[in-house]
Amino acid sequence: MLTGKVQALNTGKVQVIAGSGKKEVASGIIKTPVEGPVFLTKTKLKGDEQEDLVNHGGVDKAVCVYSSEHYPYWDEKLGIKMEVGAFGENVTVTGLLEKDICIGDTFKWGEAVVQVSQPRHPCYKLAKRHDVKELPLYVQETGYSGFYFRVLQEGQVSKEDDLRFRERLTNTTIAQVNRLNFQEADDVKGLRALAELPYLAESWRAGVENKLRKLVE
Repeated sequence: MLTGKVQALNTGKVQVIAGSGKKEVASGIIKTPVEGPVFLTKTKLKGDEQEDLVNHGGVDKAVCVYSSEHYPYWDEKLGIKMEVGAFGENVTVTGLLEKDICIGDTFKWGEAVVQVSQPRHPCYKLAKRHDVKELPLYVQETGYSGFYFRVLQEGQVSKEDDLRFRERLTNTTIAQVNRLNFQEADDVKGLRALAELPYLAESWRAGVENKLRKLVE
């Protein structure tokens, strides 16, 4: 039985990040731990902000989750101490790895009910925050992406509430979805199955369908 032990519950406001480059960008990627209960709505944790509402937040990407088990790897790989929230996650968790979590997996979290919708797709703002240009590529190569929840039932949640497994609705893991997006992006059969997968976030499905069109045309 899968159970996620929440190590930290993180929120953040939109702010400017720069790194060593000249170009500054606005982002909500800088998340810090909060104590006590927080209300989880259909689209986000109360008090949390996203600057890019196309690629972050919304009904299919309300909560970003990242596994604390990956942090020692990144500390060694990058030679810097990565604090919780370093990947812009709302929930830093133990016990829910990409290889074990499937699209559609449903969990009870405090008063809320949440469901796995898609992997987290690494973007340039992650690189910008940590001033490591190759970081999104490293995430692709390792598959240490994290994932998103949609919210089936709103309610109060906290760091003290475990993510308690309720139901498995598909057998397609986050790790498999990542491989089809990056390492096996020319696997037409696999991509077709993914495009038809129930409970997959609609924006991710659209991306898969776009890849398929390019592969078969």
